[in-house]
Amino acid sequence: MNSFNLEHIVSFEETNLVGNVYYANYVRWQGKCREMFLKEYSPDVLKRLSEGLYLVTTKVSCEYLSELFAFDRVQIRMYSGGTFHNKVKMKFEYWKMDENSKLTELVCRGEQEIACLQKQDNGTLTPIAVPDTFYKALKKFEVKK
Repeated sequence: MNSFNLEHIVSFEETNLVGNVYYANYVRWQGKCREMFLKEYSPDVLKRLSEGLYLVTTKVSCEYLSELFAFDRVQIRMYSGGTFHNKVKMKFEYWKMDENSKLTELVCRGEQEIACLQKQDNGTLTPIAVPDTFYKALKKFEVKK
């Protein structure tokens, strides 16, 4: 299964007093992975964000399976969970990596759903279809059912 991958090294600022990664950082990493995906595969969508396009997160979740600590290497894998009208579902896996970049342990799974909206002249937001380049890029990484 094809995934969009983002590698990350945990910093001290991402940990809590106990020393493990603070739970909210997993959600932040989902956002960063999504942004890097758009930058690489659908940069026109990023341009449209300054032209009234909104990508609104409507759902987000994480299932924590193990812990990460400062200086752990992690690979965040993003898959498309499909598109539905104006919404996109993305699935994430967080894998701990060893010094040789080998994936050693699944530490978290997550999901995120976003809605595509367009700001109108009167200031209201209305649903729009998933932008074509975004849709086509997501298809490359779709989870097969």
